[in-house]
Amino acid sequence: MSYCRHSWLLLALTPVLRADTSLADAPPLELSPVTVYSPFVANQEPVGTFAMPVTALRYEPLVDVQGRNSAEGQADISIRGGTFENTGFSVGALPIYDPQTGHYFAELPVAPTMLGAPVVSTGAVGATNGWNATAGTVGYAWQPVRSGGFVSAGAGDNSLVRGEVYAGFTAPKPLAGRTLAADVNIAASEGDGTRQFGYHDFARYNARLQLRDDVSQTDLFAGYQSKDFGWVNLYTPFNTAETENLKTELYAFNHRIEHGADGDYFQAGAYYRKNRDHYAIPAFGFNNFHTSRVYGAAFDGRITVTEPLAMRYRAGAVADDMRSNSLVVGPNNGRYDDRTQVYGGLFADHTTPLDEERALIVTAGANLDASNRESAAVSPVGEIAWTQVRGAVRRVYVSYAQSTQLPTYTALNSNNLGGLFAGNRDLERSFAQNYEVGIHAALAAWDLSAAVFYRRDDELVDWTYSDATPNSRKATAVDIDTFGFEAVARRSFDRFDLVFSYAWLDKNDDYGPGVDASFYALNYAEHRLTAALVARLGGGFELRMDNEVRFQADNALRSGNDDVILSSLGLYYAVPRVKGLTLSAQVDNLWNTYYEEVPLVPGSRREFSVGARYAW
Repeated sequence: MSYCRHSWLLLALTPVLRADTSLADAPPLELSPVTVYSPFVANQEPVGTFAMPVTALRYEPLVDVQGRNSAEGQADISIRGGTFENTGFSVGALPIYDPQTGHYFAELPVAPTMLGAPVVSTGAVGATNGWNATAGTVGYAWQPVRSGGFVSAGAGDNSLVRGEVYAGFTAPKPLAGRTLAADVNIAASEGDGTRQFGYHDFARYNARLQLRDDVSQTDLFAGYQSKDFGWVNLYTPFNTAETENLKTELYAFNHRIEHGADGDYFQAGAYYRKNRDHYAIPAFGFNNFHTSRVYGAAFDGRITVTEPLAMRYRAGAVADDMRSNSLVVGPNNGRYDDRTQVYGGLFADHTTPLDEERALIVTAGANLDASNRESAAVSPVGEIAWTQVRGAVRRVYVSYAQSTQLPTYTALNSNNLGGLFAGNRDLERSFAQNYEVGIHAALAAWDLSAAVFYRRDDELVDWTYSDATPNSRKATAVDIDTFGFEAVARRSFDRFDLVFSYAWLDKNDDYGPGVDASFYALNYAEHRLTAALVARLGGGFELRMDNEVRFQADNALRSGNDDVILSSLGLYYAVPRVKGLTLSAQVDNLWNTYYEEVPLVPGSRREFSVGARYAW
């Protein structure tokens, strides 16, 4: 049975984006003719729907995406073995989050073509750039609007149809010395899914106005996204169909201005985000309705005080409220359903030249996090870095950072006495301390980065399982030590682009009595390898392949494989006689491997699609 609700195809394009990422000074990969949303992955668009910001994270070396139905359906984003609620997201100056649950942190109703490549910040950098995140932050910048556009359409197995259209316009005459521009995006996708009851019906609408000149850019954005999808065991273990209907609105303003050539800048913005969720288990007559609202404003910047000293600063305020038929205030539920959080940070960077090419940079500062619902916290940040302009080793650093986070309303306000999701109204602010040593090098045309880290999480919120209550999971505060190593290497050849990564994690946890398994904090890969290949075959053909090898930590809740190889393959053909036309064929889960990215949640089967895109 098809769940398609639109009989039309919507369509899309973008100019090729060239964005720098978390590897400092690394040249971006040339991944034409396909639009590039991230230079660290090969396939820039998914097989089963249109591209979303989460799409480029699926094989990202520093990010672990744990999806239900598909990454674009519902995905938990984990960094360095953290949980889905330890990862922050920001766009421009604005930290954007969902107060109900971290499951919706990645619900950004923005076309990737309007954004720069995702930049993953961890350790001290994450502490100075992120907010309300203890493992790391994924940050995006607003892309300049360019005249042009694209229209795309695709179809595949399981009754899949998809389409997208993007168009950018720039005014021919300046307005007060600045360029006036605008762009729009519409996308839609429908399909029955790779498993029974695995349907989806997605749509997204975006519009943006922009003013820019050589040193500044101002963006005004409006976006709406609706996602209706189903899956067996979406969140519960009853082997029955579950459905979710998400409607997300985002309205954002951002202004950024660059000051000189030393990296000084100032940016500020404000946003409103509304997320409505209807989660249901039809066989049980179970229906939960939630509406969350977030109002935020923030600014940050950098200023050179004297030749050796620069100051970085940031501040912001985020207010939220929650309306729900289950996440309520009461003696057996939560203590509040609205709150305000404020934050600020000040950091000094002192540079001591060692010679003409080498320097020692010492960073020291602190963040302040406060809320009307919880005590305030001051978190120190420090780093010592040795840098050089030439040579194999470009940067070596050692850092320490503390970060904090408040729990979401699903953990706080669910029924504390039991049920499918048992909450804990007494959860407090969680803390993480990160110690790190890292290196960035350029060796034989390879760009290399590596880091060894130790993170101490105190009062981290996890959802745990007990044999005594097998049909329930409970929000539990735990202390966990995480030890890790991660390395990324990439290089471009005339006909090939390669990206390799390896990550190792080990955890010591203290869950106490009554906990027999963990759904999230102990759902991690002890060893994870990724490999991305782009091969320009000639004659207009291009082959793209992403691969992930996982050796998962033992988890009593997982069925099937702990060790798995996952691959996505795409073949693209730029039609030589029709400029701007590209044909494609893609397959996801190439080896048709069964793997539960989240324990007890069935993995997606192999899926394929074909498509066409015309860009102008």
